[in-house]
Amino acid sequence: MTAPFPLDDLDRRILSILQNDATLTNQDLAARVHVSAPTCLRRVRRLVDAGVIEKHVAIVSPEKVGAGLTGIVEITLDTQAAERLAEFEAAMAAEAAVTQCYRVSTGPDFVLVVQVPDMAAYHALVHRAFTARNNVRNVRTFFSVHRSKFDTRVAL
Repeated sequence: MTAPFPLDDLDRRILSILQNDATLTNQDLAARVHVSAPTCLRRVRRLVDAGVIEKHVAIVSPEKVGAGLTGIVEITLDTQAAERLAEFEAAMAAEAAVTQCYRVSTGPDFVLVVQVPDMAAYHALVHRAFTARNNVRNVRTFFSVHRSKFDTRVAL
């Protein structure tokens, strides 16, 4: 783990606003955080360069684009050697249906969040990404029946 990037009050105000709406112009953002536009732009660039702001995205509703089935998948591998873990992570990074992949401790080796259109698409994903791999020992999936909270914000 690396030490957290030092954030002052202005950085926190900028991040708080951008986490709600990253489409603001620099002028509008500067006005909302009460600094000049050049100062605001310098701060945002600094946060981007430092990797604090990883990327700017649009959050798409899975249901509205036909990917309304959410699965939370636990994966246990047969072998946990570093190269096998990295190999699995790389394979999951290449799977469009896998929206999040976490290596976890105590329990399964990985927890994934997947978005697929339906159960047939889920089964195809399981075959292609999990059962066809000779290092996957166990797959356990929980399907979301209701999403009560979804947020991309990081508490500052």
